[in-house]
Amino acid sequence: MTMPDTSRRGLLIILSSPSGAGKSTLARRLMAWDETLSFSVSATTRAPRPGEVDGKDYHFLDEARFKAMVRDGEMLEHAHVFGNFYGSPMGPVADAIEAGRDILFDIDWQGAQQIQKSALAPHVLSIFILPPSIAELRRRLESRAQDDAEVIAKRMQKSWDEISHWDGYDYVLVNDDLDATEAHLKTIVTAERMKASQQPALMDHVRTLQSEFEDSP
Repeated sequence: MTMPDTSRRGLLIILSSPSGAGKSTLARRLMAWDETLSFSVSATTRAPRPGEVDGKDYHFLDEARFKAMVRDGEMLEHAHVFGNFYGSPMGPVADAIEAGRDILFDIDWQGAQQIQKSALAPHVLSIFILPPSIAELRRRLESRAQDDAEVIAKRMQKSWDEISHWDGYDYVLVNDDLDATEAHLKTIVTAERMKASQQPALMDHVRTLQSEFEDSP
């Protein structure tokens, strides 16, 4: 099993896209490529469903606790959906980043904007996945055979709003070939891990080099 790289800080990797653009498939491939990657575990005020485990599937909180965490700045992002609150607790993500572990977020542009304004913004890598065409986006939604025509129509209506926020991301990939897009995604993550800002030990190393240089004859 691949071990976290404790010589660097972890990345908070955001993947966003309209439904059907391939985001979930790319996320799975990215995690298969590097087993140290993990999804952020969200918090919610809804009741657990049969088989769901607290801390694994969700952090299940009562509404008072959830709102207190939002008030105290302990949520990276949050939203109210169908009568329940959902959000991403900051603590576990901050701990992972300091331990050199990357955390993956599969969220929409609204959640991405909240995280990009948070205390962890310096460690955010945001990537938006675009479909090659609207016709192809519809074809992919229909070929999944998961939704009826009405649901697909709603997803298509929502897609333009999501696509219109493409320019709020660090990188944008057009997923016209899944294997090629996966390769680009891996290249981006590899390069971002090597940024000087993600390597806290560099300053000490440079000071050591300077000291050695000064002490040399």
